[in-house]
Amino acid sequence: MNTFWLVLGFVAQGLFSARFLVQWIASERARKSVMPVVFWHLSISGSVLLLAYAIYRKDPVFILGQSAGLIVYVRNLYFIWREKRSTIE
Repeated sequence: MNTFWLVLGFVAQGLFSARFLVQWIASERARKSVMPVVFWHLSISGSVLLLAYAIYRKDPVFILGQSAGLIVYVRNLYFIWREKRSTIE
């Protein structure tokens, strides 16, 4: 396997996994369930890289899973952006 793709796969999985750590720390500090914006940015970053890795590996199950998740992550960021924008106006 090409070393580049192996490294990309591990970096992508690291980014994707880091979001859980970020969410856990934020929730512990707030003493309630919190989903910080950086959670969605990490989700998108990890998902895009994992999707690239899945396409390289030609794994249709992995491709479908990452594609579907990516739609949800982008949609959540859109909702956050729209809410912030409406409070400014």
